Amino acid sequence: MNHSATLRKPAEGRTIAVVGDVYRFLATGEETRGKYAMWEAIVPPGGGPPPHIHSREEESFYILEGEITFHVGDERIVATPGTFANMPVGSLHSFKNETDKTARMILSVAPAGLEQMFFEVGVPLKAGSAEALPPTKQEIEKLLAVAPNYGIEIKLPKS
Repeated sequence: MNHSATLRKPAEGRTIAVVGDVYRFLATGEETRGKYAMWEAIVPPGGGPPPHIHSREEESFYILEGEITFHVGDERIVATPGTFANMPVGSLHSFKNETDKTARMILSVAPAGLEQMFFEVGVPLKAGSAEALPPTKQEIEKLLAVAPNYGIEIKLPKS
């Protein structure tokens, strides 16, 4: 069976704001026969998700610009450009931009499918957009409600 190549130029690809971060999709499960999905993430200062666990996919990160702090279990890792991290299925992890400069990285999940959650909860942006507004309470609540449908368990801090 033939499968056509996927090519994305720098300002191309479906672009959405997901609770304050900007994701530009480079490859979706539809384009990879479900094997993986990959996107560029622009993470502003303070951006990043709360601790969470994936029950279905491995998630990997490659830092292009800036600095991202990962929390994996009880470990804290500061990642700079050129750093790669892979989170196995079932690992408790989070990432956050703890600096005052925007960070940029490539994320991928295998198998694909998680991108559909982002399409469901994200706010469409013009292709090539690099700036998202801070997340609204409604966006956060929608993500919390939808995440379990995709096998994601979000661990919010006890208030």
